This record gives sequence, C-alpha cells and structure tokens, in this order.
Amino acid sequence: MALSIVALTPLAVIVLAGFLISNGVTMLRREGRSIGNLLSLLAGIALLGLPVLAVLLVATLNPVAIGFAALLFSLCSYFGVVFVVFLAYAVAYGRMKHTVEPDSVVILGSQIIDGTVPPLLRSRLDKGLAMYREALSPNGPARTAPLLIPSGGQGANESRPEGEAMAEYLLMAGAPAGHVVAEEKAASTAENLQFSAAVARERGKGGAMVVVTNNYHVLRAALLSRKLGLDAQVVGSPTARYYLPSAFLREFAAILREHKKLHLILCLPFVALSVFGTWLLVMSSQ
Repeated sequence: MALSIVALTPLAVIVLAGFLISNGVTMLRREGRSIGNLLSLLAGIALLGLPVLAVLLVATLNPVAIGFAALLFSLCSYFGVVFVVFLAYAVAYGRMKHTVEPDSVVILGSQIIDGTVPPLLRSRLDKGLAMYREALSPNGPARTAPLLIPSGGQGANESRPEGEAMAEYLLMAGAPAGHVVAEEKAASTAENLQFSAAVARERGKGGAMVVVTNNYHVLRAALLSRKLGLDAQVVGSPTARYYLPSAFLREFAAILREHKKLHLILCLPFVALSVFGTWLLVMSSQ
C-alpha cells in the first residue's frame, strides 16, 4: 500500500499541476491579467518546477545545495499541509447552516463593471436577498424584518460605489426600500464588516448579523468577524467552478499574510534543521 502511494505521488503531482495550469489559462482568458488571476497558473508551474529544481540541487552533491533542497522540500511540505487544512476547514465552514436571528444581513461588495453588478457579485446579492426572505418566512428566525446592508466603497476603476450599485440591484429584485441601507465607504473586508456594523447600530439593528459573501471567501470573513468581536455568522453564495482554484489560493495567501509572524516562527525549525544538516554534510566531506 505504502509503495503504491509513493509510486502514484509523482503522477498525482503532474495531474494536479496540469489542472492548475489549464485553469490558469482559463482564468486569464475569461477574467484578464492580474496577480490574483495568475495564482493557479503560477502554482501549477511551481508544482512542476520545484521537484526538478530539488533533484538538480541534490545531483550536484554540494552540501549547501543539498541543504537548500532539504529546506525547499520541508517548506513546501509545510505549506502544502497548511493549505489542505485551510481548504478542508473552509469547505466545512461554508456548508454550515446559520442559526442566528439576524438583525441585519450584510452583503460584502466586490468589483463592479461599468457601474453594474457582474455575475460574481450578483450571486452574493441573490443569496443575501434569499437570507432576508428566509428570515421573514413563517418558519424563519426573525421576529422583525432584518436590515439589508450592501457594503462596498468606490474603487479606482469603478464609476460609483459598490454599495450604491448593489442597493439598486436589491431594490430592482423586490427588496423593500425601507429595509435597504447601503454602506459606501469600505475598501476592504475588515472595513465592510466594521462600517456595516456601525450602520446597523445607527438604525437600532445592532444584534446578530448574517454576512453574505462568495463560498471561497467565507472562512476569512468569519475569522475577521471574530477578530473584530462581531456577533456574526457568514454564509457563502455559489461561485463559477473555473474561478474557485485561483480564488481559494488567493484567500490562502491573504490568510498567510494576516498571520505571517506565526508562520515565520513555525518555519524556523525547518531552517534550523536544514542549516544543521548542511553543517553535518560539510564536516563529513572534509
């Protein structure tokens, strides 16, 4: 069994790399060129290139090169395991049912195109409206109508605030005008949450929140909500399948960046072991 796993690992790596590269090309074709859209392509190339680099380093029989190859392997293994844990937790959390009686339903913004709501953001808005209607249903949890808060400021390439365009969409979809209040200043997920909570409190809706975003973004939004001390549960809306690999990689990179000190500390033992191993190889070769 163990031998079979070892034998199949290179094939699995090649298949995964091929999938990521193919997905990266699809992302570039459909979504345009940006660092975020390049992530799956870059990950696929790295999956193919790093093992080759490690073999070439070991083949030199140079102690320093071998030590660097060992460090490369250790760090790749560490971040690979962390990514698998992140992905499993993100998927599991995204499938949890919300249990709160919401005072407000906050819909996180994303880029608008030509002043209108694109499919990615439309998915969030449709989910948010569904959560609002579910809360008001005969078997729903809300005693009074929750406040719908579409949240998002105006980006550099946007003709108007995201919150304004989102509110317009909700009203056209049948949301009562008195139950929709746009938040139009936020420039990040943390600001979406903070500013929306302030809007809710100003209107006497400072209780529990349901936060709506796309499924790949649920875990990070939940972590930020907890960090900000908000009484919030986060739910996810569907996302086009081709978009998910790059989206999850982008979220993973964002979480690593937000906890960079922790991961730097956890990586120090790998660096220390590689340096020690290199020293042993140098000493044994003399």
